[in-house]
Amino acid sequence: MLRALIAFVALALGLPAGAADGVEVGKPSVLSNLVPAAAVERQAAQQYDQLKRQAAAKQALGPDDHPQVRRLRAIATRMIPFVDRFHPDARQWRWEVNLIGSKQINAFCMPGGKIAFYSGLLDQLKLTDDEVAMVMGHEIAHALREHARERMAKSQITQLGASLLGELVGGGRYSGAFQLGGNLLSLKFSRDDEAEADVVGLDLAARAGFDPRAAVSLWQKMAAANSRAPLEFLSTHPAGDNRIKEIEKQLPAVMPLYEKARRGR
Repeated sequence: MLRALIAFVALALGLPAGAADGVEVGKPSVLSNLVPAAAVERQAAQQYDQLKRQAAAKQALGPDDHPQVRRLRAIATRMIPFVDRFHPDARQWRWEVNLIGSKQINAFCMPGGKIAFYSGLLDQLKLTDDEVAMVMGHEIAHALREHARERMAKSQITQLGASLLGELVGGGRYSGAFQLGGNLLSLKFSRDDEAEADVVGLDLAARAGFDPRAAVSLWQKMAAANSRAPLEFLSTHPAGDNRIKEIEKQLPAVMPLYEKARRGR
């Protein structure tokens, strides 16, 4: 039912379905057009600011001169110049990178470029800079490919139903029915979204001069840590042998980008 509704929306609205000289990805889902980007980014900024305030109140927000904060921001600074390959407006986002002091193994990038890493991810997994870049690239990719907007639209389509959606497409009278809501910090993406974020993240990291082969060791570390105790990160980013195999399939497309970046440094 949902697939039929999605197809109906795309056809009726006539919405367009990016390619790069590294990995190949299609255009973002047409569904994201049903939810205003500015509204999603505004909601993300509000939730991000709230998270920072809560962390600061607990003295858990990493200060600007913290070594890990400087490290994360340096990695992000190398990657952000390449984001417009996958989102034309992303270079103009108000990017932020912060560290939250917590044993939690997690990280995210919200719409509009709001990045946060939890110290547990860096400390417990002993991540190298290349592995940190793989996590960061993956999370940035979710924002660039507007997966959150797509999730919101799919949720609203399910709630509205076919008849109301038909009136929406026909006359636009119910566009206000697409309301924002929910916690963007705990949003779960589909398997396809996760696979796409892996691919785009590899491309971004390779262009920035980070070794994309580190994605394999990263997910191996994740799987090993999860076998000892369930990881928060893996509740929204399932890992497994298939994921690693798919990443390995993409390496021939991104290794030349990495080698080129290394020669240029």
